[in-house]
Amino acid sequence: MPQIDTEFVRRQFPALTRTVDGHPAAYLDGPGGTQVPQRVLDAMRDYLVTSNSNIHGFFATTVETDAMIAGAREALGDFFGCGPEEVAFGANMTTLNFLLAQAIGRELQPGDEILITEIDHEANRGPWLHLAERGVLVREVPVHTSTCTLDWDAFETMVKPGRTKVVALNYASNAVGTISDVARAAARAREIGALSVVDAVHYALHGPIDVKAIGCDFLLCSAYKFFGPHIGVAYARYPVLDALRTLALSTQEPEPPFKLETGTLNHEGIAGAAAAVEFIAEFGRRHEALVADELPHGLEGRRRAIVAGMLAGESHERPIARYLLEELPSVEGVTVYGPPSGYPRTSTVSFTVDGVSAPDVCRRLGEQGLFLWDGHFYAFKLVERLGLLDRGGLVRAGLAPYNTMEEAERLVGAVAELAASAAGDRA
Repeated sequence: MPQIDTEFVRRQFPALTRTVDGHPAAYLDGPGGTQVPQRVLDAMRDYLVTSNSNIHGFFATTVETDAMIAGAREALGDFFGCGPEEVAFGANMTTLNFLLAQAIGRELQPGDEILITEIDHEANRGPWLHLAERGVLVREVPVHTSTCTLDWDAFETMVKPGRTKVVALNYASNAVGTISDVARAAARAREIGALSVVDAVHYALHGPIDVKAIGCDFLLCSAYKFFGPHIGVAYARYPVLDALRTLALSTQEPEPPFKLETGTLNHEGIAGAAAAVEFIAEFGRRHEALVADELPHGLEGRRRAIVAGMLAGESHERPIARYLLEELPSVEGVTVYGPPSGYPRTSTVSFTVDGVSAPDVCRRLGEQGLFLWDGHFYAFKLVERLGLLDRGGLVRAGLAPYNTMEEAERLVGAVAELAASAAGDRA
């Protein structure tokens, strides 16, 4: 099977030269935030050095700032599959979602219902749960703990015409990688006149996004999960956002997408987010031949390159993830959590080791240059339902296009040694 140019990819990331006590650092922490390519660093530095200014003035740097932000909206529009007038920036996904929830909440009445899920990150639960203060009923679609998948039968019974006003769910679970059918949820919401909100923070690194095909009203993500800086980005369907009364100053621009953006934006972060999209597009142009059969018909220009880049990245990650999903469960004392074989998932693999808490696993792996996350990853409800909170939650390995099979083999070997040592201590 054709392979991506891994050496080319890895050369783009200065962080990958790091070592820990002689061990090369293996950044398997991508679900918590990817590393940043040089072009993103350059874009942020260049903006601050050459064009740093506030907006809407008449001198050179402010004109350049306006142009940079407009160009970034176009780049992220190509990333989402929408127009630039439907792209909003914010401090982070959580802040954007709080602003969105409060705006929608102003239109709701006591007794109206919102559907959230047990598999979601708190960023797509908490903002809606706060609306219960207004008498809104927030209902939670349960998760099948045996498969870490949503209970779609329950979803269908919980959607109520005339009462359900918002359906909010994630595209993919940042805790266990489960990909949910967001298009199905959005279609059902649309049938009953409800709004649909998709948290794509975790999914955004692992596959192309097409908001028009999904049919959602809002989709939110964070650029630092796909090679950019810490900044939130949202798709907001123009007529829906236009009709909302957002929390805004009287002096704020009242039209979409600006009405979802409070205060002075993080301009250097926006420059970096646009550069991250350009990196994905460059990656796609370089590897388009590998995924030509998967590309939807009719794509052109940067949008085509972005989709190719996302597909190529996942084609590289998939066999490495498969190796982890096959080898880790074969280690005695290791339990892997996530959807069953054949179910859509990202290249994120979460597990526990008997007799060793998740923080201790990550601490000992980190000493060998293996960077993994531990805990509930703010998918608190899911980890609680799995009964793992008292064990420190899960250990999570996540892949990006710069990861290698050799790093996965190192991880499996280190986990096997750790599990064997723990078993010996219990004997």
